[in-house]
Amino acid sequence: MSSFPHPDRYQQMEYRRSGRSGIKLPAISLGLWHNFGDSTRVDNSRELLRHAFDLGITHFDLANNYGPPPGSAEENFGRILREDFRAHRDELIISTKAGYTMWQGPYGDWGSRKYLVASLDQSLKRMGLEYVDIFYHHRPDPETPLEETMRALDHVVRQGKALYVALSNYPADLAAEAIAILRDLGTPCLIHQPRYSMFERTPEQGLIQTLGDAGVGCIAFSPLAGGVLTDRYLQGIPEDSRAASGSKFLSESQLTKEKMEKVRRLNVIAQQREQKLAQMALAWVLRDDRVTSVLIGASKTAQIDDAVAMLARRQFSDTELAAIDAALM
Repeated sequence: MSSFPHPDRYQQMEYRRSGRSGIKLPAISLGLWHNFGDSTRVDNSRELLRHAFDLGITHFDLANNYGPPPGSAEENFGRILREDFRAHRDELIISTKAGYTMWQGPYGDWGSRKYLVASLDQSLKRMGLEYVDIFYHHRPDPETPLEETMRALDHVVRQGKALYVALSNYPADLAAEAIAILRDLGTPCLIHQPRYSMFERTPEQGLIQTLGDAGVGCIAFSPLAGGVLTDRYLQGIPEDSRAASGSKFLSESQLTKEKMEKVRRLNVIAQQREQKLAQMALAWVLRDDRVTSVLIGASKTAQIDDAVAMLARRQFSDTELAAIDAALM
């Protein structure tokens, strides 16, 4: 029977510094968004987490609303953490977030100090932790003053409930303002988590530059565009796929003829690089050194293997990057 964790796990992974902080994250991080809730077998979740750690993935990313149902991913993760990772807590970066609806009434959503502090307390209880390594505000609040939200993040660090704070889904201008407030408060922003992929390049319109200038890291979520940037849909829509399931995150109507033609052109480039399309898509997001890590989701260990294997062929020539841009036009 193989040992856990693998003794060579840190030789297999690339670690990248988050901005100008002291923290390095694995180039591949594991998100627990949709395959760790109550609808998933705990044994499968345990296998995914153990396998990821064996490959040097030290960062597990959660949020208060991950599941389904909301909160269940943190509960299940907490159970596995106690049973399998207790001796390795100090080798892990565990993050969670608050910003979406978690309970009824005016104090269970968005970005007030009351909501953020209460939500983190609930997250810590669900996971059985004294602190998280990173606590994110999950999305901007259009009504709560930005300073109140940032002061709440500063507060939980000073309470010892989080080591670092971070932002997610903030546009470049608002991110710059939030980062400045946190810096003045003495609790600098560690990292920002935007949606970023070949099909979602908005972060290139100022956000990545803003983060780089401020010394803040960047971790991309949905780097495979919800599964579109894989070989999953090249021959149609499989019955057991996300697109066929009626998911609000990827529908058949989104897989347009024009988009799938682009995917097929990208797949040809990936084949020429002797890697899978998903691997090329992950490597492409990491081509900029200001991007610290990419977040993957997984329902099978083979998906984690493929993501980590990408690191052996992560670099691009100028010709390849130009071909990718042309394929996306």
